[in-house]
Amino acid sequence: MPLDQQAKTLLDQIASVDGPKLHTLSAPDARRVTGSMFQVPADKIEKVFKIENRKIPGPAGSIPIRVYTPEGPGPFPVLVFFHGGGWVICDLDSHDAPCRLLTNKAGCVTVSVEYRLAPEHKFPAGVEDCFAATKWVAENAKELNVDANRLAVGGDSAGGNLSAVISQLARDAGGPKIALQLLIYPATEAELDTQSHKTFTDYFLTRDDILWFWAHYLRGPADRKDPRVAPALAKSFKGLPPALVITAEFDPLRDEGETYGEKLRAAGVPVTISRYEGMIHGFVSMYDALDKGKQAIEESAAALRKAFSR
Repeated sequence: MPLDQQAKTLLDQIASVDGPKLHTLSAPDARRVTGSMFQVPADKIEKVFKIENRKIPGPAGSIPIRVYTPEGPGPFPVLVFFHGGGWVICDLDSHDAPCRLLTNKAGCVTVSVEYRLAPEHKFPAGVEDCFAATKWVAENAKELNVDANRLAVGGDSAGGNLSAVISQLARDAGGPKIALQLLIYPATEAELDTQSHKTFTDYFLTRDDILWFWAHYLRGPADRKDPRVAPALAKSFKGLPPALVITAEFDPLRDEGETYGEKLRAAGVPVTISRYEGMIHGFVSMYDALDKGKQAIEESAAALRKAFSR
């Protein structure tokens, strides 16, 4: 399909802004420049019954989290959410809007995790924080008014990568039990050699940006072969949680996300692979401008509801 007209309009608007390219900036400057990119106007923000910022124990100090609780008595199912941003940018605020929607539409508590970012904290710092947060949620279910037997993990891009990795770590550690891994255009490999990487080099997420993210995140070339960096390199995919894999047609990460879904399926894992034609990387976070972003959030919420009802 051709590029979706709404996506084309958005890309044209972005291109019209005269500013430095992401990959030319330092990490702190990139965070400042992109800080408000995905935020939804206040008059359009989803209202949630209760939102609380907290800090929980982590392997290298406290981890900030944001807990979104829907209306009702509970105990609720729970989604542990890891934001995207190439392990370098974004935070709780950048992904506040989709977390609000998922909370209400899936009827779950959402715990958004502000894991440590690179390059100040290279791999495996983010992985360690996300796994610690997932275990903390399961261990403190009563305090959060959630059901630890109905726990999902999810995230977009780097957050999708972390969700896949945490699902593998939880399986190998014997818990926590995960009901669904919600993988929204996840990074699952580190070689950047798929056809979509070669074809879609300048559709919001550029090849230069991707190289910049990986250079900040990894300690060295050997990390590219670590399944905690590239979950597609896991020795086994058996016994992993059911998955919804959402991809975008014009996204360099498209092929590796879909290949990962196929690897899960081949291992007997229930998987839905959902490609959004005409879409670009980041389209779910840009749902305010892209109708298919809204559709993907609806699909994600439906998958969570189904997983939580099992």
